[in-house]
Amino acid sequence: MSRTILVVDDDPHIRQLLVFALAKAGLESIEAPDGEQALAMAYSHAPDLVVLDINMPRMDGLEVCRRLRAEGEVPILFLSSRDDEIDRVLGIELGADDYVVKPFSPREVVARVMAILRRTGSQAQAQATGAAEPAMRQGRLSLDLDGWRADWAGHEVSLTVTEFSILKLLAGTPAKVFSRDAIIDRLHGPSFAVTDRTIDSHIRNLRGKFGAVGGSDVIETRAGIGYRLGPCTGGGG
Repeated sequence: MSRTILVVDDDPHIRQLLVFALAKAGLESIEAPDGEQALAMAYSHAPDLVVLDINMPRMDGLEVCRRLRAEGEVPILFLSSRDDEIDRVLGIELGADDYVVKPFSPREVVARVMAILRRTGSQAQAQATGAAEPAMRQGRLSLDLDGWRADWAGHEVSLTVTEFSILKLLAGTPAKVFSRDAIIDRLHGPSFAVTDRTIDSHIRNLRGKFGAVGGSDVIETRAGIGYRLGPCTGGGG
């Protein structure tokens, strides 16, 4: 099944490089030079993933992300010109799935795009074949693996692809403490260039979203080791 990527950047040279690299990987691309056109393209073409530059005229990538998130959960990979923007990019309000800092290798962007698509593809394949995955439950937490839906005490908590994938990993072996490297390996594959800071940002997002509905103990930190699923009872932790 063909996957369509929306590439958004005001630099035509960057768009050309990425479209070419994505085509070599077998992915179709559509382009937008600014935020306003990006929204129009996203609404009319329903892309499978958006590669989104932050600094653009007319409407920046952060505002585009906010508006897309208000409409749905399309995966978003940010292109950032500054490393110190990472926390904003991966913040609760925005919820990007990943980011790449400029200057970047087009090959790296494609690798990150493919990693996100593999996670969403496993869901689509299960739905297409009718292979139902059992729900995961721990305390007040419930994960519908077929629908990629997370619920806390019956209330849906909206998660990005990456956030859901991390929570699914922890819930699959609730007694196990996963190091940051282990989480990166399971999500992206061995030797993938993702920093501990990125995983920590996604964990903060998860805690913030569940904390807002009373799930303050959804994830436990083991100092110097990593993370594991918490008791999910709604108590402190």
